[in-house]
Amino acid sequence: MGSFTRLTYHIVFATKYRKRIIDSEIRQKLYQYIGGTLRANKGHAIEIGGVEDHVHILAGLSPSLAVSEVIRDVKASSSKWLKTECGKSQFEWQKGYGGFSVSFDRVNAVRSYIQNQDLHHKTLSFQEEYIGFLERHGIDFRIEHLFEGEHTG
Repeated sequence: MGSFTRLTYHIVFATKYRKRIIDSEIRQKLYQYIGGTLRANKGHAIEIGGVEDHVHILAGLSPSLAVSEVIRDVKASSSKWLKTECGKSQFEWQKGYGGFSVSFDRVNAVRSYIQNQDLHHKTLSFQEEYIGFLERHGIDFRIEHLFEGEHTG
C-alpha cells in the first residue's frame, strides 16, 4: 500500500512591528512570489492574501519537509525579494509565525476568510485576529511573547 497524505495549513505572519508596508502595488506580486517559493518546497498555494501588515497563506505542504523549514524559506526569500525587487530596503518579517492545520471540509471556509481580509480588518486588529486563532486552536501562549517590541493588554 502507498502513502497518502493531504496536509493543509493556514499560516499567518506579520511584518516586523506590523509596519504597514505591503502596499497594493506589490501585494499580488508578493503573493505570486510566495506561491513560487511554496512550489520550490514541494508545496502548493491554495490561497494567499492579507493586508498591509500581514500575510495569510492556505497551502498544501509535503510531508517530507517540516512546516518550519518551508516557512523559514518563504520568509527569507520573500524578504530578500521585497528588498531587491520592490525597493523596500528596510523590510523585515516578524520573528515566528502561526501555523494551523486545516481539515479538508474547512478549506473553502478558510479560503473565503483569506479572500476577505480587507473586510475583516475594518473592525479587527491583527493582534485580535491572531490571538483568536491561537485560542480557537487551543494553543497556550503568553501575551508578552506574541508581539515583538510591544506589550498588548
